[in-house]
Amino acid sequence: MSTSALSFGSAARLYDAVRPAYPARAVALALGAAPVRVLDLGAGTGLLTGVLRAAGHEVVAVEPDGQMRAVAAERHPDVRVLAGSAEDIPLPDGSVDAVVVGQAYHWFTPREALPQIHRVLREDGVLAALWNIRDDRTPWVAALSGIVGDEGYGLEDAWPYGPVAPWFTEPERGLTEHAVTVPTGRLVDLVRSRSSYLTADAAERARLDREIGELAATDPALAGRDSVEMPYRTCVYRMRRA
Repeated sequence: MSTSALSFGSAARLYDAVRPAYPARAVALALGAAPVRVLDLGAGTGLLTGVLRAAGHEVVAVEPDGQMRAVAAERHPDVRVLAGSAEDIPLPDGSVDAVVVGQAYHWFTPREALPQIHRVLREDGVLAALWNIRDDRTPWVAALSGIVGDEGYGLEDAWPYGPVAPWFTEPERGLTEHAVTVPTGRLVDLVRSRSSYLTADAAERARLDREIGELAATDPALAGRDSVEMPYRTCVYRMRRA
């Protein structure tokens, strides 16, 4: 796993405070309505775990970063939160009905992760990868992405992360939308929770802080407002165990 993938721990509590959770509709697209036993893989601080639990699913979480894992365990004391990774999942064969991955599949090494995910799934089990993606169709959000870069994953019509055979069927995409209220003064914190910021040098961090502050102070949709609705599109790729 790359250094960037493991960079979030130093900002675990910030990540937990400012990153959006996932809409219930996205979980329904991934898993359907009936409660099942789910592995939240690359669970981070448990943002997706909470939505899965609210939908009635039984959840076990696996996360490689100790600081992120500690926040997840604190948020969800009744959930098993285990050390592990997509490439080394600490669960028995055929022990879960579904594996969900929120905002993390792009960090996996598929040739190692897919056989592991296949192993822990029961026959005909489901793998679903989800991403919350800022909706750049809103002008001020497009301006923010012009400063920090676009999200870079998830909205393609076809699965963009290489073959999943022979382990899984061809991924099917679903898309839903939601919005999250963000204090305008915390827009910079959203960026500070990104791996690109956490691994940047001091000059790049200073540039991002400055330009986001200027955007918040001058953009007509943001200036003088205590909070703003951040629009997201949530992309769900769903596939079945082959």
